Order: sequence, then C-alpha cells, then structure tokens
Amino acid sequence: MESTLIWLWNNLIHYFILLTQHFNLDVIYLAWLWGLFKPLCLVLLALWLLPATILLFLYGSSLFLLIYKHWNRLKAAYSEDLWFGAINTLAVFWELQATIWHGYEVEGLEHIPVKGPVLIIFYHAAIPIDFYYLYTKIWLYRNRRVRVVVDKFVFKIPGLATLLEALEIQPATAAMCKLMLDEGHVLAVSGVREALFSDNNYQLIWKDRKGFAKLAIDAKVPIIPMFTKNCREAFRSVSCGRRLLRYIYEKTRLPLVPIYGMFPVKMKTYLGKPIIHDPSQTPEELAKKVRESIEQMIDTYQRRPGSIIKAFFDRFF
Repeated sequence: MESTLIWLWNNLIHYFILLTQHFNLDVIYLAWLWGLFKPLCLVLLALWLLPATILLFLYGSSLFLLIYKHWNRLKAAYSEDLWFGAINTLAVFWELQATIWHGYEVEGLEHIPVKGPVLIIFYHAAIPIDFYYLYTKIWLYRNRRVRVVVDKFVFKIPGLATLLEALEIQPATAAMCKLMLDEGHVLAVSGVREALFSDNNYQLIWKDRKGFAKLAIDAKVPIIPMFTKNCREAFRSVSCGRRLLRYIYEKTRLPLVPIYGMFPVKMKTYLGKPIIHDPSQTPEELAKKVRESIEQMIDTYQRRPGSIIKAFFDRFF
C-alpha cells in the first residue's frame, strides 16, 4: 500500500512538471505572484465571506423552524402555539450572538408598551441586523412580537419561506399596516432606499416620505423613533456605481447593491420617547417631527463619518 502511494505521488509530480513545461509556466514566478497578491486576496475574501455569516444565521433559523414545524413532539412539548417555543429558542441564540459579536445593548426598551399598538420608525442600515437584535429583546423582555412588513422581493428569496411564516412577516401595504395596528400590535417600518444608498454619514433618505405619519394619525398610535449606533459600520454597501444602481432600483425595485461587512463593531440601539400624534397635525408635520427626532439621535450618539476601526475599538476597548 505504501509503495503504491509513493508511486502515485511520483507520477503526479512528473505530470505536473510536464504540464508546466507544456504551457511554459514558471513555477517560481507563479509562487512569487501568489506571495505578492496573497494579502490582498485574503482581505477581499474576508470582506465577502463575513456577510455570509448572517445569511447562515438566517437560513439556519429558517431550517430550524422548518424542522420544528413538522416535529409534533416539539410542538406538544413547548405550547399550543405552533411557533412560540421555536421563536423563543431562536431569540435566545440571536441575543447570545448579538452580545458576543457586537456587545449589543438597547437603551429605552421601557418605551415599548407591554400592550397596545405602537409604530417603530427606524434608520435602515445596509442589513438591518440591529433590528433583528431588537426583535429578540422585545420578545424576551417585553413579551411582545414585533410585526414586520417588507418589500415583495423578500418573498422571492429562496429558503426563507418558513422564517417569514413563523415571524408573520407581510407585504408592505398601507392596508396591511393599518390592520396590524388596529389589532394592537407593535409594528416596525423603514425604507429600502436608505438601506441601499445611505452611507457612513448616516443621512436619512426619505424623499417626501409621509405614509407612516398618515398611518399613525389614522390608527391613533404613538411613534417611537429608533437609531442604532455604528449600524453602518457593521455592514457597508458598495459605493462604486451607485448612481447606476439607484437608477436600476427606481425602475425595477431590484436591490442590486452589493453588501460587505459583518464586522465585530459595537452596536447600541436607542429608542426615543413615544411621539404622540396630535389630531391638529398634518402627516407632513408629523413626518418632519419624527425625522428631526431621528436626526437628533444620530447627531447625539453617532460619530460621523462613521469609522469601522473606531467602532471596533468601541467594542473591545
């Protein structure tokens, strides 16, 4: 057996030498090139592989829920609610991940009422991982499930159907949002443009956005502004070709902006005091008030322009 392995090894070396001679390759030169570009290759690899970890968490969560759904013994063991035990389990794992990787904290969690409808308006990071973390905090410490509405393209992402079902995520329509608030839920909304095209200066991209304000006035619910420190340092969207990508998005609603990151930076979510709707206010006035509140939170808590290195030091030192 040993002699056979030696024979195979010698033949592989022989054929490799013949191959390099045939294609006129210089092995030493190739090794020199690899040594020269190896650091750059490793950096680029890290930038694109790290975001894949959050996808692993999402798909892992979806897979867990799929198994849970079809495992009758687990359903009976937890409760009569099909998803309660599963979400509780996932919330613990996500909170643990948030604590270890980002030192995640929340300030103002007491502003979330233990019952009754409320509307959360938040600054949308490139990937809203801060909102995922907040979801788990509200579930575990306020005993409430946050209802979420998303763009239709999310429902076309393969592999997430069970996760969307378990979390009761719905398409972002005015009628659906009104229904959720009328039923007394906590509802969170934000904007995709902001996620794709904002940057480490943390500017709000709202255009003439006022639909959420009209919704709050019609449903007679308070608005809680939300911002997470260093959320743009955890994930970044690529700035190259942004004008073209924004043009494509406005025409097709396809979010084609590449994302990189999952850097272990310090993250802390701030929940502002509830903004109570005033019947005399117009939607434009209420939207302006909420915008000013979030911008004030950004001015108070966020270093601008944001720095990944400084946010990293915030986490560990």
